[in-house]
Amino acid sequence: MKVTDIPKISRLSTAEKILFVEELWDSIVSIERIPIPESHKSELERRLAKYQNRSGCLLSLKELQARIEKRK
Repeated sequence: MKVTDIPKISRLSTAEKILFVEELWDSIVSIERIPIPESHKSELERRLAKYQNRSGCLLSLKELQARIEKRK
């Protein structure tokens, strides 16, 4: 289904469409809990482990900005 399939929605302003989408999303979430696939959980665990193992490689915001400025 596309927005153009429902003429009334097509005529809404951008702000009204955003409010409509928020209300639609809230109605979906309140009806049922959507299960998280195991593949997503595994990927999150993998990324967290990678992040935790590379903690010494992280930069502060100032360090990052300095590196960016050097490249200019």
